[in-house]
Amino acid sequence: MSSTLTRRDLFKASGATVAGASLAALGMEAAGGRAVQAAPAVMGDAQASLPKAKGPRAVVVGGGWSGLTVAKYLKKENPKFDVVLIESRPNFMSCPLSNIWLADLVTLEFLSHSYLDAAKDNHYVFFNATVLSVDRTARKVMTEQGYVSYDYLVLAPGIDYNYAAIGVTDPEARLALQTDYPAGFKPGSEHLSIKRKVAEFEGGVFVQTVPEGNYRCLPAPYERSCMIASAFKKNKIKGKVLILDAHPDITIKANGFHAAFNELYKDYIEYRPSVKIVGVDPWKRVIKGEFDEFKFDDAAIYPRIRAAALLENAGVADLKGPQMEANIDVLKYNVVGDERVYVSGDARPMGFSKSGNTARSEAQYVAKIVAAHSEGKTLPPWTSPHTLCYSVVQAEPMEAISVDAGYSYDGKGGFAFANVKMNEERSEAQGKLNLEWARGHYRDMF
Repeated sequence: MSSTLTRRDLFKASGATVAGASLAALGMEAAGGRAVQAAPAVMGDAQASLPKAKGPRAVVVGGGWSGLTVAKYLKKENPKFDVVLIESRPNFMSCPLSNIWLADLVTLEFLSHSYLDAAKDNHYVFFNATVLSVDRTARKVMTEQGYVSYDYLVLAPGIDYNYAAIGVTDPEARLALQTDYPAGFKPGSEHLSIKRKVAEFEGGVFVQTVPEGNYRCLPAPYERSCMIASAFKKNKIKGKVLILDAHPDITIKANGFHAAFNELYKDYIEYRPSVKIVGVDPWKRVIKGEFDEFKFDDAAIYPRIRAAALLENAGVADLKGPQMEANIDVLKYNVVGDERVYVSGDARPMGFSKSGNTARSEAQYVAKIVAAHSEGKTLPPWTSPHTLCYSVVQAEPMEAISVDAGYSYDGKGGFAFANVKMNEERSEAQGKLNLEWARGHYRDMF
């Protein structure tokens, strides 16, 4: 009993840290014109209260790994740009590395960073606001605090969840799933909730689903399963992680993950491939597959993803695509027919990994494209994104596996992995590299 209370107390303490940081961020004041506090709501056609642009205004919507990188590198590529990053969250929490936080291998502080610091150190404006729509004719981004005019716009809004794809269309059932069994791939409250679930789990079946399509961070559900299983094993919890995978096999690093499942978590992980989910009863705690039903005690239910709904409001989504991603030139990233608007990160349609390293390398290229266009220069040739991804499969000692890859273009709109280097022999050395990889990215973004 005492160990359970200790874990709960630790969780409450970490939750209080995040709450305090959020409240502090919400109370910020403008500092040298580089950060703007959320002001009282302004409706209609009023202009947002921002300093007057000192050059061509480049607006970036979305403060994830892609948006933060675009904002920084737009300014580096064209110092004349007046860059504004618009993000609804008051503080940053990383989705990459969050799985190992579940196993207490890093602190919440390691994942959390200040948008104010990023804006100050990289010489752009952070505007803490919610984007409602985009008027591309007038070149205005509409927020609840008024509009922001732009000369160039980069949309990096990330993903939303498509619960209808797993047979959940009733609003009440969808809300119950989102609240009680969150997917945990939109950073913030979802991660805090899953952390609590793991800390307080008393036994039984914990389900982790893996969705269809090109979902955010292909290896992440399997890594998370390992971290949850490691917590059960360490705390002698009589439970198992049941992985329900829509795919016929693990999507990436299959040999490394299978080895971990079989050698480290034989009594704690059960892997079920080719499970197409057609319904979920969140009250009876039953997942319905095409051929079987699965009862669970707790879960992280990850439905198929789609691009953020903002793309529809902006009129730049491909509504015929299975994930409603951006309708863009796949080599230049601009919206088809509009060289003033670009889409970067997990909302783009190309089959690249929807992961941190990929998003950041891609964002640097997008910044080069936008800057060259703004200065009337020849656009740089297409550069492949870079996918470097470590997955921790054992907590004590911390051991990881990895993949390092680029992409090739077939000249017809299609892409494939290229120059793939897979290291599926788990090791402590790769576990340490995972942390250094994260620190390097955080230093550059913030």
